[in-house]
Amino acid sequence: MGPPSFRSNPPRPRYPLETTSASTVTSPPDPTRHWGLSDQTGRFALWAPAARTVTFRSRHRPDIALEPEGDGWFAGTPGPLPPGTRYALAIDGRTLPDPASRSQPDGPAGWSEVTDPGAFTWSDAAWQGRPWHETVLYELHLGTFTPAGTASAAIAHLDHLARLGVTVIELMPVNAFPGARNWGYDGVLPFAPHAGYGRPDDLKRFVDRAHALGLAVILDVVYNHFGPAENAIPDYAPAFFTARHETPWGGAIDFAQPAVRAFFLENALYWIEEFHLDGLRLDAVQAIFDDARPHILDAIAARIRAAAPDRHIHLTLENDGNEAHWLAPARYDAQWNDDYHHVMRVLLAGRVDGYYRDYATDPVARLGRALAEGFSYQGDAVSIHRPGLRRGTPSAHLPPTSFVNFLQNHDQVGNTPFGRRLAQLATPDALRLGLAITLLGPAIPMLFMGEEWAAAQPFDFFCDYPDDLADKVRTGRRAEFSHLPEFADPASLADLADPNAAATSRACVLHWAALARPPHAETLAYVTNLLAIRRRAIVPLLPLIAAGAGRYEPIGPAALLVTWTLTDARTLVLAANFADEPSPAPAPSGETLFTLGDASTGLAPWGAYLALTARLTAR
Repeated sequence: MGPPSFRSNPPRPRYPLETTSASTVTSPPDPTRHWGLSDQTGRFALWAPAARTVTFRSRHRPDIALEPEGDGWFAGTPGPLPPGTRYALAIDGRTLPDPASRSQPDGPAGWSEVTDPGAFTWSDAAWQGRPWHETVLYELHLGTFTPAGTASAAIAHLDHLARLGVTVIELMPVNAFPGARNWGYDGVLPFAPHAGYGRPDDLKRFVDRAHALGLAVILDVVYNHFGPAENAIPDYAPAFFTARHETPWGGAIDFAQPAVRAFFLENALYWIEEFHLDGLRLDAVQAIFDDARPHILDAIAARIRAAAPDRHIHLTLENDGNEAHWLAPARYDAQWNDDYHHVMRVLLAGRVDGYYRDYATDPVARLGRALAEGFSYQGDAVSIHRPGLRRGTPSAHLPPTSFVNFLQNHDQVGNTPFGRRLAQLATPDALRLGLAITLLGPAIPMLFMGEEWAAAQPFDFFCDYPDDLADKVRTGRRAEFSHLPEFADPASLADLADPNAAATSRACVLHWAALARPPHAETLAYVTNLLAIRRRAIVPLLPLIAAGAGRYEPIGPAALLVTWTLTDARTLVLAANFADEPSPAPAPSGETLFTLGDASTGLAPWGAYLALTARLTAR
């Protein structure tokens, strides 16, 4: 999720927003009405409650006027149309793409293209996915993962991820966005893969090859807003948005409208069924508001799980509100744990400005709570960064696999002034310790692309907007960072990369040749070994770690002991020291699974151990 000043929803619609009261909008979507083209009948439907006329245009057939059918819907039967047919909509005389288009070869402002969902030949008939507890996530941006920036080019590196020990690839959003480049969170056509990443079948080929290598693939989807350019929905369907709620990017999407619910339910299921994806990650759900019941988040989870009951489908969330009630088997498997990231950034790199202020006091205990109980902020502490806010709900009753822990991700790298990675901000000793705790702890670990070899390339926020919007984004980014200590001299803001410049995105492209060179080769070997230990020694234990089994204890000014009791009475023990001096600690007993530094007489500077024992050695 990007900072508020970088992105916004389209301008507030010019028409009245509410067509019915929130208290009465509880009806489910009409199952007979689907957005866009129906492959079976050639029927086309569009919800355009503010439009007077809607015409279906094809370059191969005469225009067809779509007839109003009530409740804002227009429909007609222009097909079936052969794959490759270009078509568009004339809405009150303005030519626009299909908002549910499956392909936009000329970008989101161009004509849509008919696709054949059955044309691709899959080879993954036996694939049922992987159990969640086996998950090692790898977040990947197709446009900067390789120099070519395509799904086809990325296929060449899937063998690397399989050898590394990754089990689930998490693709950053791939749907169509304005311009040639974007970090992914400004999409405007949720069904159409960005044309610059290749044809839709190229993305299917990527998924098919991943499955052949034992890799699951999930997709990051943005259901909280649309990008700020080339989105025409507010003009012909202003009721798609509501003034009842506000997001950081403008008026909220109105999920209480049955047609809007149908749009996003269809989209969620589309990725699972047509692209054989193994799940979704929903971006910033704290900005998803729904006055209907069931809540759209519940509706999405229920729809997907009902449609694929025999597959391992994984649904995860980003939720700044730390709301534990969403994390349940029938709802969502896990949430990105920002608390873990933030406190680790304090401990490993000394960051104490901005929202890191909430973790600067007693960070060792805050990390212990995040490791043992999930959230550090569980509603019982007031935020310093956001005064008066008691953020979060209790989470100690959840298993560790309900949380995704990470040291880096697209947000935490891309929303920093220079897009620097942790390897440029922390010492090698601190980085090794952070990786060990993240990759060996019982929470689900995630790596950000290139992290496995400490890639030197930045990952900056980048886009490709028209000049007027580009200027606003550029100004907004500088304003966002102006309060940081490194910009005490306003002139230093000129050093920030221009998010709209092609050079900014080019600088983010991974350099794969670095894997074979020091010090990157050593980091890669270290991470590969950690993931081998996880696969061999940690994953089999995860089903034995019951909910609420974690405990933590600071054992010095900068040292920590965390334990997880297994259902067979054994205990998984983690001890770690975040200081340049040694720290007393109980000696590991039982089976030592991993050590960083000598742990026989305590913890070495930036040292750690992980052990499996029947009981702790008394101190």
